[in-house]
Amino acid sequence: MTQDYETPFSDLFFNELTVEEMNIRAKKFFEKMNKRRTTRHFSDRHVSRELIEIAIKTASTAPSGAHLQPWTFVAISNQKIKNQIRKAAEVEEKKTYSKRMPEAWTEVLRPLGTDHIKEHLSNAPWIVVIFRQSKRQRDNGQWAPTYYSQESCGIAAGLFITAIHNMGLTTLTHTPSPMGFLRDILKRPDHEHAMLVMPIGYPRDDAKIPNLKRKTLQEISKFFE
Repeated sequence: MTQDYETPFSDLFFNELTVEEMNIRAKKFFEKMNKRRTTRHFSDRHVSRELIEIAIKTASTAPSGAHLQPWTFVAISNQKIKNQIRKAAEVEEKKTYSKRMPEAWTEVLRPLGTDHIKEHLSNAPWIVVIFRQSKRQRDNGQWAPTYYSQESCGIAAGLFITAIHNMGLTTLTHTPSPMGFLRDILKRPDHEHAMLVMPIGYPRDDAKIPNLKRKTLQEISKFFE
């Protein structure tokens, strides 16, 4: 099958900048993202659906294996459903913290002060759950696997987080374990697997964050020139 290519890669998709402008943009964007922090203390202040939709559309620009776009973003503002999710998550998290969690995991969580109480799931005005699609339906009606779905959804999640921070809101990456209850509560099909839960909103006036430092460039990179 011949690929149906777009028009040439012109200014419609790519606008070359001067080296100076590239450096300015790069440094400004880094400075903005370097201020990104995660908090578990959310205000219940209203956030419009339009902002959530824009963040999801931004996330959907992510590259994906064979362009299958194997993600479903489920956005919840309904308080009853948020309460239901929190209740189910706390049941699983209590088991994890008391029985399932190995000491090596407890060790790195201890400085963060986390526990099985997940008030952010009911306090934040929105929760967005990313579901990874492990299968797709072909044109002939048969089911086939998706490819690199884990990596594709990971990239999309990163873009979603960036979009949320860029618009002036905050989010938290939450992975209650196990997450099967989310498929049941949100009525998703069997081939969709909850990957990430993200409460979204404004930080509370008394919101706090752990006093953490990011690794240096030298610690996280290696260059061969």
